[in-house]
Amino acid sequence: QVQLVESGGGLVQAGGSLRLSCAASGSIFTINAMGWYRQAPGKQRELVASTTSNGSTNYADSVKGRFTISRENAKSTAYLQMNSLKPEDTAVYYCYVVRSPQYGGSTYWGQGTQVTVSS
Repeated sequence: QVQLVESGGGLVQAGGSLRLSCAASGSIFTINAMGWYRQAPGKQRELVASTTSNGSTNYADSVKGRFTISRENAKSTAYLQMNSLKPEDTAVYYCYVVRSPQYGGSTYWGQGTQVTVSS
């Protein structure tokens, strides 16, 4: 089992910055990928950014150049640095982890954190 605790959301003006954190505990040695999805009202959940244990990263086109995902502490904590925020970034952001295939490949989700960007 893996437990996730998210923090760092809030209200910011357009052009501002926020940093989200996602701290994993439990069987952290089984984690391969970590990242965030987001879901805005009336929209489908979409992948924002992800990183794997080998250091590769992936970003949604809409956040490239503005958001940066990183990982530290024996790869059990991930961060999402969000700069140049836009009103369209407003959503609930959900941290997730994916266990390595040899451990079943299951996905775990954080509780979600609200990010609101005012114009």
